[in-house]
Amino acid sequence: MQYRTSATPGQAPPHPSWAGAGLSDAMAAVVGGARRRAVRDGDRQVDTAHLLHSLVESDPEVRGAFDGGPQLARVLGYLVQRSIGYGLRWQDTQEGPGALPAVREPGGEGWSPAAAAALDRATRAALRRGETRADGLDLLGELVADPRCRAVEVLERAGVVTARLAARVAERIAGGSSAG
Repeated sequence: MQYRTSATPGQAPPHPSWAGAGLSDAMAAVVGGARRRAVRDGDRQVDTAHLLHSLVESDPEVRGAFDGGPQLARVLGYLVQRSIGYGLRWQDTQEGPGALPAVREPGGEGWSPAAAAALDRATRAALRRGETRADGLDLLGELVADPRCRAVEVLERAGVVTARLAARVAERIAGGSSAG
Protein backbone atom coordinates (compact mmCIF):
# COMPACT_ATOMS: atom_id res chain seq x y z
CA MET A 1 0.00 0.00 0.00
CA GLN A 2 1.25 3.48 -0.79
CA TYR A 3 1.09 6.25 1.76
CA ARG A 4 0.64 9.88 0.95
CA THR A 5 3.64 12.10 1.18
CA SER A 6 4.05 15.82 1.19
CA ALA A 7 4.73 17.62 -2.03
CA THR A 8 7.11 19.87 -0.09
CA PRO A 9 10.71 18.98 -0.93
CA GLY A 10 13.26 19.24 1.83
CA GLN A 11 12.92 20.01 5.48
CA ALA A 12 11.49 22.99 7.26
CA PRO A 13 13.96 25.71 8.16
CA PRO A 14 16.12 25.00 11.24
CA HIS A 15 14.35 27.77 13.18
CA PRO A 16 10.81 27.65 11.82
CA SER A 17 8.68 30.77 12.10
CA TRP A 18 5.99 28.82 13.98
CA ALA A 19 8.32 27.80 16.81
CA GLY A 20 7.28 30.55 19.17
CA ALA A 21 5.94 33.98 18.42
CA GLY A 22 4.36 33.01 15.07
CA LEU A 23 1.38 31.25 16.66
CA SER A 24 -1.60 32.60 18.55
CA ASP A 25 -2.20 31.23 22.05
CA ALA A 26 -4.98 29.04 20.65
CA MET A 27 -2.63 27.71 17.96
CA ALA A 28 0.09 27.01 20.51
CA ALA A 29 -2.51 24.87 22.32
CA VAL A 30 -3.33 23.09 19.02
CA VAL A 31 0.37 22.32 18.48
CA GLY A 32 0.67 21.03 22.05
CA GLY A 33 -2.43 18.88 21.57
CA ALA A 34 -1.03 17.42 18.35
CA ARG A 35 2.25 16.57 20.13
CA ARG A 36 0.40 14.85 22.97
CA ARG A 37 -1.78 12.93 20.51
CA ALA A 38 1.28 11.67 18.60
CA VAL A 39 2.96 10.54 21.83
CA ARG A 40 -0.21 8.88 23.12
CA ASP A 41 -0.77 7.14 19.77
CA GLY A 42 2.81 5.86 19.78
CA ASP A 43 3.70 7.68 16.56
CA ARG A 44 7.28 8.62 15.84
CA GLN A 45 6.42 12.09 14.65
CA VAL A 46 3.64 14.65 14.67
CA ASP A 47 1.96 14.64 11.28
CA THR A 48 -0.72 16.71 9.58
CA ALA A 49 -3.50 14.37 10.73
CA HIS A 50 -2.50 15.02 14.36
CA LEU A 51 -2.68 18.75 13.65
CA LEU A 52 -6.08 18.37 11.97
CA HIS A 53 -7.44 16.36 14.90
CA SER A 54 -6.28 18.93 17.42
CA LEU A 55 -7.64 21.80 15.28
CA VAL A 56 -11.08 20.25 14.87
CA GLU A 57 -11.36 19.45 18.56
CA SER A 58 -10.29 22.84 19.85
CA ASP A 59 -11.11 25.60 17.35
CA PRO A 60 -14.73 26.72 16.79
CA GLU A 61 -13.70 28.76 13.71
CA VAL A 62 -12.24 25.62 12.14
CA ARG A 63 -15.35 23.59 12.97
CA GLY A 64 -17.47 26.35 11.41
CA ALA A 65 -15.61 26.03 8.10
CA PHE A 66 -16.98 22.53 7.56
CA ASP A 67 -20.20 21.86 5.67
CA GLY A 68 -22.41 21.26 8.69
CA GLY A 69 -22.58 18.88 11.63
CA PRO A 70 -22.83 15.57 9.74
CA GLN A 71 -19.66 16.29 7.77
CA LEU A 72 -17.82 17.36 10.91
CA ALA A 73 -19.03 14.23 12.71
CA ARG A 74 -17.65 12.04 9.89
CA VAL A 75 -14.27 13.81 10.08
CA LEU A 76 -14.11 13.43 13.86
CA GLY A 77 -15.19 9.80 13.60
CA TYR A 78 -12.44 9.02 11.13
CA LEU A 79 -9.85 10.86 13.25
CA VAL A 80 -10.89 8.92 16.35
CA GLN A 81 -10.74 5.61 14.45
CA ARG A 82 -7.26 6.52 13.30
CA SER A 83 -6.10 7.35 16.82
CA ILE A 84 -7.45 4.13 18.33
CA GLY A 85 -5.91 1.76 15.86
CA TYR A 86 -6.65 2.48 12.24
CA GLY A 87 -3.57 4.70 12.15
CA LEU A 88 -1.32 1.81 13.10
CA ARG A 89 -0.50 1.35 9.43
CA TRP A 90 1.22 4.73 9.59
CA GLN A 91 3.25 4.18 12.75
CA ASP A 92 6.28 2.74 11.01
CA THR A 93 6.29 5.32 8.25
CA GLN A 94 6.94 9.02 8.05
CA GLU A 95 4.72 11.57 6.41
CA GLY A 96 6.82 13.09 3.71
CA PRO A 97 9.36 11.89 1.20
CA GLY A 98 10.83 8.61 2.45
CA ALA A 99 14.43 9.78 2.49
CA LEU A 100 13.79 12.74 4.77
CA PRO A 101 14.20 12.50 8.53
CA ALA A 102 11.65 14.00 10.88
CA VAL A 103 12.18 17.67 11.69
CA ARG A 104 13.42 17.85 15.28
CA GLU A 105 12.83 20.71 17.66
CA PRO A 106 15.37 21.20 20.42
CA GLY A 107 14.20 18.84 23.14
CA GLY A 108 10.93 18.17 21.31
CA GLU A 109 9.21 15.50 19.31
CA GLY A 110 9.79 15.06 15.61
CA TRP A 111 7.57 16.77 13.06
CA SER A 112 6.82 15.38 9.65
CA PRO A 113 8.11 17.61 6.87
CA ALA A 114 4.49 18.20 5.75
CA ALA A 115 3.37 19.26 9.25
CA ALA A 116 6.36 21.58 9.73
CA ALA A 117 5.80 23.09 6.27
CA ALA A 118 2.06 23.64 6.92
CA LEU A 119 2.80 25.43 10.18
CA ASP A 120 5.45 27.55 8.51
CA ARG A 121 3.15 28.45 5.59
CA ALA A 122 0.34 29.33 8.03
CA THR A 123 2.53 31.82 9.88
CA ARG A 124 3.70 33.34 6.61
CA ALA A 125 0.10 33.64 5.37
CA ALA A 126 -0.88 35.48 8.55
CA LEU A 127 2.07 37.84 8.14
CA ARG A 128 1.08 38.58 4.52
CA ARG A 129 -2.37 39.55 5.81
CA GLY A 130 -0.80 41.89 8.34
CA GLU A 131 -1.44 39.62 11.34
CA THR A 132 1.39 38.86 13.73
CA ARG A 133 0.22 35.34 14.55
CA ALA A 134 -1.34 32.45 12.69
CA ASP A 135 -4.63 30.98 13.84
CA GLY A 136 -6.61 27.82 13.19
CA LEU A 137 -8.08 28.92 9.87
CA ASP A 138 -4.60 29.78 8.61
CA LEU A 139 -3.41 26.28 9.47
CA LEU A 140 -6.51 24.54 8.10
CA GLY A 141 -6.08 26.45 4.84
CA GLU A 142 -2.48 25.32 4.57
CA LEU A 143 -3.31 21.72 5.44
CA VAL A 144 -5.91 21.45 2.66
CA ALA A 145 -3.48 23.15 0.24
CA ASP A 146 -1.20 20.07 0.35
CA PRO A 147 -3.13 17.38 -1.54
CA ARG A 148 -0.59 14.70 -0.58
CA CYS A 149 -0.63 15.16 3.22
CA ARG A 150 -2.34 12.81 5.65
CA ALA A 151 -4.79 15.48 6.80
CA VAL A 152 -6.17 15.66 3.25
CA GLU A 153 -6.33 11.87 3.10
CA VAL A 154 -8.38 11.88 6.33
CA LEU A 155 -10.68 14.61 5.01
CA GLU A 156 -11.22 12.86 1.69
CA ARG A 157 -11.95 9.51 3.36
CA ALA A 158 -14.51 11.32 5.51
CA GLY A 159 -16.21 12.62 2.35
CA VAL A 160 -14.97 16.22 2.48
CA VAL A 161 -14.41 17.93 -0.85
CA THR A 162 -11.20 19.71 0.04
CA ALA A 163 -11.51 22.32 -2.72
CA ARG A 164 -14.84 23.45 -1.22
CA LEU A 165 -13.37 23.44 2.28
CA ALA A 166 -10.41 25.52 1.07
CA ALA A 167 -12.82 28.03 -0.51
CA ARG A 168 -14.84 28.32 2.72
CA VAL A 169 -11.64 28.83 4.73
CA ALA A 170 -10.47 31.54 2.32
CA GLU A 171 -13.87 33.28 2.51
CA ARG A 172 -13.80 33.23 6.32
CA ILE A 173 -10.27 34.61 6.43
CA ALA A 174 -11.09 37.33 3.87
CA GLY A 175 -14.26 38.19 5.78
CA GLY A 176 -12.33 38.80 8.96
CA SER A 177 -13.75 35.82 10.89
CA SER A 178 -10.17 34.92 11.68
CA ALA A 179 -8.66 36.83 14.59
CA GLY A 180 -4.90 36.56 15.08
